[in-house]
Amino acid sequence: MSQELEKAAETFRSAMRDTVKRYSFWYLVQGVLLVIGGVLAIVYPLISAVAIIVLMGWLLILSGIIQGISLIGAQRVPHFWLQLVSAILGILIGFLFLRDPAQGLVTITMLLIIFFMIEGISKIVFALTIRPLPQWGWVLASGIVGVILSIVLLAYLQITAVWLVGLLLGIQLISIGMAISSMAWQARKSLT
Repeated sequence: MSQELEKAAETFRSAMRDTVKRYSFWYLVQGVLLVIGGVLAIVYPLISAVAIIVLMGWLLILSGIIQGISLIGAQRVPHFWLQLVSAILGILIGFLFLRDPAQGLVTITMLLIIFFMIEGISKIVFALTIRPLPQWGWVLASGIVGVILSIVLLAYLQITAVWLVGLLLGIQLISIGMAISSMAWQARKSLT
């Protein structure tokens, strides 16, 4: 049984390495864009924090409206009321984010903690999956940075400094972007 699992794992690793090599240009573009976004988030932390809150507010409102529209005439659908409550909550939370971005910052801080932790863990798993590729350690390092950032943000949750959210978002975007760019650059070099 363990040989079958190991064979399946190696097949998966091989497929992931082939995918990275095949689409290395797009990984490189993604990495560069993430680094640029990270630099902008660090340079303008207040703007990036408010932008996150406003964007989330609008996304929640639009999502709630679309979900509400899709429920018109669907009263007999299973869990109709639960879906209706979900749509209404999305719209209300979106309006609260837009009305008072400072209050939305606490919610965004919690979302960032969750994002950094999940993103960090996924990058660690991804790095271990592509381990024989050159520069896999950079991907691993970006995952570790994400986990550490989530812990730091949790420690300063009581303060909830606006600049901290923008700064940490920028650092995370830069670390992911550099890791992806480095991996893609090495994959492109191995093709030539």
